[in-house]
Amino acid sequence: MTAGDIAAGGGAPPSTGWQAMVCELHVEDIVASRAFWCDLIGFEIAYDRPEERFMYLERRLADGRGAQIMLCQRNGRWETGPMQQPLGQGVMFQLQVDDLSAIAEVLEQDDWPIHTPLREVWRRAGDRQDGQLEIFVQDPDGYLLMLNQDLGERPL
Repeated sequence: MTAGDIAAGGGAPPSTGWQAMVCELHVEDIVASRAFWCDLIGFEIAYDRPEERFMYLERRLADGRGAQIMLCQRNGRWETGPMQQPLGQGVMFQLQVDDLSAIAEVLEQDDWPIHTPLREVWRRAGDRQDGQLEIFVQDPDGYLLMLNQDLGERPL
């Protein structure tokens, strides 16, 4: 990995502030993961530590809310058991976006494999239904990501 493969190091804390809980994904290739999470999904690098092959990513919605995730190339330090592909078995990450069609188009242009195609779904939430467009993809290491766009709510 060269300095040009990821940022030169540094950056700043996330512009959306520190979230109370942030997941760190252990990845096989930090460069491939950066390309997926940043170039295709739209995250930005808040800060990174290239010498550790680590980056802290954030993505903002139009209303100012944000999502954060950490990526770290596997080094064995924090692995609590055997890891095999696909990584992230048993977990799915849901990410709300403002414009899902734009991301779906980027994924299609990059010929990225789609786990579950774009669909509209309405789910009961108490005394109403919440709607969303959603598409499921896996990152380069097999972590499952549900991207969704809010469609609002309606009565049952």
